[in-house]
Amino acid sequence: MVVKIAIIKSGNIGTSPVIDLLLDERADRPNIDVRTFGSGAKMNPEQVEDVVPKIYAFEPDFAIFISPNPGAPGPAKARELLSEKDIPAIIVGDAPGKGKKDEMDEQGLGYIIVMSDPMIGAKREWLDPTEMAIFNSDILKVLAETGALRLVQQTIDTVIEQAEAGAIELPKLIVTAEKAAEAGGFANPYAKAKAIAAYEMAGSVANLDMKGCFMTKGFENFIPLVAAAHEIAACAAKLAQEAREIEKANDTVLRTPHMKEGNSGCKTDLISKPQ
Repeated sequence: MVVKIAIIKSGNIGTSPVIDLLLDERADRPNIDVRTFGSGAKMNPEQVEDVVPKIYAFEPDFAIFISPNPGAPGPAKARELLSEKDIPAIIVGDAPGKGKKDEMDEQGLGYIIVMSDPMIGAKREWLDPTEMAIFNSDILKVLAETGALRLVQQTIDTVIEQAEAGAIELPKLIVTAEKAAEAGGFANPYAKAKAIAAYEMAGSVANLDMKGCFMTKGFENFIPLVAAAHEIAACAAKLAQEAREIEKANDTVLRTPHMKEGNSGCKTDLISKPQ
């Protein structure tokens, strides 16, 4: 059986660029077929209403909608549209989504809330394409090296296995620092501590960017705030990399590649084959 997965991307969130690659990193997994749809950078209801219905022609076994702030008007419209169809759907979002989990439960939707996938400092006086790319690369490094992305991968892989068996139980997951680090499989306690610290630091970026973007008037006042938030993200990325370097020094880096049949393998020794 080939499981068909529709992924809908809306807006700017660090997890978004790689979520389909988490499921098929070498593009040779035989048991899934993935289609990706996008509304572009805008998260308005109009764009969402245009793109979400396009997945139905694909007839997916389940859908994944990923965006910042699942409570914003566009993502809220997506949740409404997805809940009306007889297709299991999972919402992947950032910290504001935690406040909407009861609504998602009522709508019959699953969710994966990545607490350390923070909003960007979206001020014209500060943000240009270069800064945007640097910020997203820092956040992606944190999510990857702390174990958060592996946890997202494992969670969706479980749904794929359930779809193959004919009965899907949608996930209800809040990705905390501790859960991310557990999925990271750190053998060294100092590496694990650094990973937890990096995840928590990246999570704090959103509050400072929120203050700079929406609560502070005058560019001379808000530019230092959003700049500071991005500095925190850069430091978090360095700390996450230090965690991985400790594991590399001990030859204990956990790797979980997808195997020929589509299941996940596992290895820690660099010079070895995954089992």
